[in-house]
Amino acid sequence: MTVTRSELREKVMTILYQISLYKTNKIEYDIDRVIEENVEISNEFVKEIVYGVITYKDTLDKIANDNLNNWTIDRLDGVGQEILRMGIYEMKYTDTPDLVVINEAVELAKKFSDDSVRKMINAVLDKLINQE
Repeated sequence: MTVTRSELREKVMTILYQISLYKTNKIEYDIDRVIEENVEISNEFVKEIVYGVITYKDTLDKIANDNLNNWTIDRLDGVGQEILRMGIYEMKYTDTPDLVVINEAVELAKKFSDDSVRKMINAVLDKLINQE
């Protein structure tokens, strides 16, 4: 069974959100085990994005905060935070075309967040394209 990148991004979002809940509730976790629980087969794309977002979280949050108008990333819902971090990470640190990153992030936000969060994610990622 072939899994699309869109489906993998949804898995990444779930994994990152799950890890954020573990951190918030001070529950011990192993990143690889959380990945294994959510992805049936080992996948380098998933590992790269999950580890990348975790590694660069502070940098990603600063980029988000610098590009949110009168808002901060911690005020977004938890899922919206992870979608935005994933989008910024993928845009800054991978070869994925920027328009694909924006489209994927917006589609995830449509599915899992409210419209205002979707608009903020879209605006931040759009600003990043114009800064490059």
